Amino acid sequence: MIRKLIFKRIVLSMLVFIITSVGYSQTKSRITKASKESESFSFIDAREIYLKVVDAGYSSPQVLGKLGDTYYKNGQYQDAVTWYSKLIDEYPNDVDVAYYYKASQSLKSLGKYSESNALMEIYTQKGGDSLIIRNYKKNLDYLDKIGSEAVDYTLGKVSINSDGSDFVSSFNNGKLIYASTYNSTGDRTYPWTNEGYLDLFSADIDENGNLSNSMALTGDVNSPYHESSTTFSKDGTTMYFTRNNYIDGKKETGKNKLLGLKIYKATKKEDNSWSNIVELPFNSDDYSHAYPSLSPDEKRLYFSSDRPGTFGMSDIWYVMINSDGTYGEPVNLGAEINTEAKEGFPFISSKNKLYFSSDGHIGLGGLDVFVTQLDENGNVGKIINIGEPTNSPLDDFGFIYNEDKNLGYISSNRDGGLGSVSDDIYLVRKCQVTISGTVTNMRTGELLANATLDLLDDNNMKLASVTSDENGRYTFINSLNCGTVFLVRAKTEGCEFLEKRVETPTDAQEFEVPMPLVCELCPPNDLGCRLCLQPIFFDFDRFNIRPDAEVELAKILVALQEYPQLKIHMESHTDSRGTFAYNEILSEKRAQSTRNWLITKGIDPSRLTAKGYGESQLLDRCIVLDECGKEMASGECLEEQRNQPKCSDGVNCTEEEHQLNRRSMFLIQD
Repeated sequence: MIRKLIFKRIVLSMLVFIITSVGYSQTKSRITKASKESESFSFIDAREIYLKVVDAGYSSPQVLGKLGDTYYKNGQYQDAVTWYSKLIDEYPNDVDVAYYYKASQSLKSLGKYSESNALMEIYTQKGGDSLIIRNYKKNLDYLDKIGSEAVDYTLGKVSINSDGSDFVSSFNNGKLIYASTYNSTGDRTYPWTNEGYLDLFSADIDENGNLSNSMALTGDVNSPYHESSTTFSKDGTTMYFTRNNYIDGKKETGKNKLLGLKIYKATKKEDNSWSNIVELPFNSDDYSHAYPSLSPDEKRLYFSSDRPGTFGMSDIWYVMINSDGTYGEPVNLGAEINTEAKEGFPFISSKNKLYFSSDGHIGLGGLDVFVTQLDENGNVGKIINIGEPTNSPLDDFGFIYNEDKNLGYISSNRDGGLGSVSDDIYLVRKCQVTISGTVTNMRTGELLANATLDLLDDNNMKLASVTSDENGRYTFINSLNCGTVFLVRAKTEGCEFLEKRVETPTDAQEFEVPMPLVCELCPPNDLGCRLCLQPIFFDFDRFNIRPDAEVELAKILVALQEYPQLKIHMESHTDSRGTFAYNEILSEKRAQSTRNWLITKGIDPSRLTAKGYGESQLLDRCIVLDECGKEMASGECLEEQRNQPKCSDGVNCTEEEHQLNRRSMFLIQD
């Protein structure tokens, strides 16, 4: 696959054996052929030759290492572990230090993290690459760290995957551009994978990210060799893409006789085909340049290369695109991003986030996707492994994401794909919750249309605002990340605003948040409501004023003193225990006790009236009193409870429910 060419490119030295056995010449011939095949990246053929050499009884550190490489470079980590382990076990004193790292990465890709860490310790002790060692030492608890920083995405398969290789390229005008070996141009077979060569295709994207209507790009882009990894200008008329070193019907190889990768530019014609293929000037026959991505302002073109100045096997670079269409000199993005291993597949989002793949930064195994925020000058911020499930123990790369629609795509050779070792495309979406609910009048159950609902984050910053429909329904669609705290605030004329703190579920779903509003504000004559009185409660079968009641009566006293024209009427009630006649008398004593307390404080008796109502006005089982003394429905009350009988004779009620009925109310008289 083309995505592996730049990541897998290494110079493979010829194998030299000093063998005195009878079969020396035949074995030497096989090894020489295998090494040449390996240099030209025909790893399938090289592998067969190396296997036959080993089967014949001939072995060396070079043979076992190169045999392991043929699997490692193809993402077949189980087999790579087999041969790397054999190399380390049989030739402990002759192992190139790089193989400890490769073996460690292969084990990590199989989920064998403790064994992987053990080899990393040896790699460190033997003086491996400094940047890789530094990253390793800084992240000894890397699994916990990756888990804590993981971005909460969900993954799903897409319908366009074939039984060959398919991987993500870019977005363009509502379409996904991708590379595939399925129905590719010509009848040539790429010897490294025994598949066809990659061509570029487009597919339509619906609102849910599903793909359909796959079609090959028309014009002069697709050739008999590999094409992949595109990026487009915002107007969709210019495309940068990766292709083997092939243009105008001619292919060129570099100093190692390799058919490398180059970045080309194409122009869109009126019939939507692509033509005017131009090679970018910073390309080289001797080094590969691939995986272009434009910055949001289209002033920078990022790419991956193994050109001189690269820290490791491949680095991320950029060039400035001048106003006249010329290009500046390539600039290495620096040691914070690039390691001695492999970095590539840069993608710059609309919010200037750089997503890229690497096996040099600490990851789960194979290539992992990382993200960093670039500032306005293109400087790199904190680098985060986006974690599972987007990353896996195998190779994950080519990540692209539409931040406005909260969906994207990634390529991976993880288990479960259509091809046994081929790459497939996966749909990536953030784990998000849709919040819906109904706005009602809490007392009457009336549906409230045209109520305003605001969505706020945990820092009280407004994120969205909607209006309830004619049925009182509201919806915040895909606005909330899973497992996050938000506030929902509802308000409408004539009602008190309501704010609820919501912690969203940890899985994607529609989450119901009802918003019952208190719409009966203080009636004009309800003094207790106006003064936000706590209820005046009495003990069972008592009519004396309790100390807590005196605090509330003091508010009434001050109001009467401040407003000489104010006259009030007091109503007192009992619970249902005792006879009806007895409770009439008890409530009357409570009313007069309340009135007398105010009279003893100097209030003119003519301004005060009082009456007891016994148990005739019991509160509903699903009604409680709020902090202002108003009746309101309990938030914990189920709908079916509203039809349960009140706490009358013969009804089993709690002491708390009975207490709500032993109360006094205060009304302003005309």
